[in-house]
Amino acid sequence: MWCSSTNSIALTAYTYLTIFDLFSLVTCLISYWVMMKKPSPVYSFGFERFEVLAVFASTVLAQLGALFILKESVERFLEQPEIHTGRLLVGTFVALFFNLFTMLSIKNKPFAYVSEAASTSWLQEHVADLSRSICGIIPGLSSIFLPRMNPFVLIDIAGALALCITYMLIEINNYFAVDTASAIAIALMTFGTMYPMSVYSGKVLLQTTPPHVIGQLDKLLREVSTLDGVLEVRNEHFWTLGFGTLAGSVHVRIRRDANEQMVLAHVTNRLYTLVSTLTVQIFKDDWIRPTLSSVPIANNILNLSDHHIIPMPSLKAADNSNPVTSTPAKPSSPPPEFSFNTPGKNVSPVILLNTQTKPYGLGFNHGSAPYSSVLSQGLGMPGMGAAQGFRTGFANVPSRYGTNARGQPRP
Repeated sequence: MWCSSTNSIALTAYTYLTIFDLFSLVTCLISYWVMMKKPSPVYSFGFERFEVLAVFASTVLAQLGALFILKESVERFLEQPEIHTGRLLVGTFVALFFNLFTMLSIKNKPFAYVSEAASTSWLQEHVADLSRSICGIIPGLSSIFLPRMNPFVLIDIAGALALCITYMLIEINNYFAVDTASAIAIALMTFGTMYPMSVYSGKVLLQTTPPHVIGQLDKLLREVSTLDGVLEVRNEHFWTLGFGTLAGSVHVRIRRDANEQMVLAHVTNRLYTLVSTLTVQIFKDDWIRPTLSSVPIANNILNLSDHHIIPMPSLKAADNSNPVTSTPAKPSSPPPEFSFNTPGKNVSPVILLNTQTKPYGLGFNHGSAPYSSVLSQGLGMPGMGAAQGFRTGFANVPSRYGTNARGQPRP
C-alpha cells in the first residue's frame, strides 16, 4: 500500500526483500519440522532435502522479483512518473528494521549454512575490497570489516542506503529518474546475492559431490583400498543429502578368505569421519580356480560293427611339402625323427574288431586281453613280425602330425 501511494519502484524493489524474509521464516519453520521428523520407509534418508528445496525456491523467487523490477524500470525510463516522498523515508526504515530483525534475531540454520558455503557475490567482493582499504588506514577496524559479511545484512543496508539517496535527490532537485536508477541497483544487488545460493542449493538437489570434499574423499578411498583383505573399491558415489550432511555408497571386493564383518567395520570407520550416511556393499572375489573333471561317456557311444576298417592317412604329402611353410621339401632331406624304421610310405588299413579291449577311462568296460590275442587280431603290418607291426602301425601317426618333414616339432 505504501509503495502504491508513493509511486516509487525503488521502494517496491526493497519491499521484495521483505517478502524474501517472509520466505526465510517459512524455511526456518521447515527446518525445525525436519529436526523433529524421523526417517520413514518412503523417505529412508530423512526429510533434510525439504529445507534444501525451500532455500532453492526462496532464492529463485527473489531473482524472479528482481527481473520483474528490471522490466518495470526499463518502461519507466521511457515515461518517468512523479514520485511522492511522504512515506518513502518512513517505509525505508520500517523495511530495514524488519529485515535486520528477521535475519539477526532468528537462528536460520539453512540460510546461515548456504551463505557460508556458497560462493561470494559481486557485492560482497566489492565491499571486501573497500573494507581492506579502510583497514589499511585504520587497522583497528579489521575485526569488524575484514571477516566475510552476511550477504543478507549487506543487501538490506545497501538497499536502504540507495533509498535514502533517492529521497534526498528528489527532495532537493526533484530528480525523479533517480528512483528508477535505485530500483535497478537494488534489483541487480538482489539478483547477484541470490544467484550463488540458488546454484549451491540446486547442486545439492542434483546429488552432486561438493567440490571442497573431493580431495578428502580420494584420500579416504586410497586408505580403504590398502586395508587388509580389500582387493578393489568401485562404484563409489557420494552426494550432499542436506546442508552439512554427506551421503554415499561404495562396493568393496575382498579376498575369499577375508572376514566380511571385519572389513566392513574398518571401511565404515574410515569413511564415517566424512560421510555420515554410508552404505557399504561387501562381496568376495568371484574368481574360481578351474578344476579338471572328466565327463562320463555312455557305454554305447562306440557301437562298432564286427569289422570296422579305419583307413590310415597317406604320407605322400608329408614328403612333398613342409607343413610349416607349405613349400616343397628338398629331396635330400633326412628322414624324420622318431620314425622307428617305418617300412614304407603307403600303409594299409588297420582292421579293428569289437572283441579288442576298449580304452580305459572313457566310461567303457575295463578288462585286459592277452598279449598274444592282441597281436593275432590283425594289428600287425603285412609282411612283418607281429611285434614290429604292432609297434609301427601307430608310430607313423605322431610322426605325421607331430613333426614336419625335417624332423622338427611343429609349433
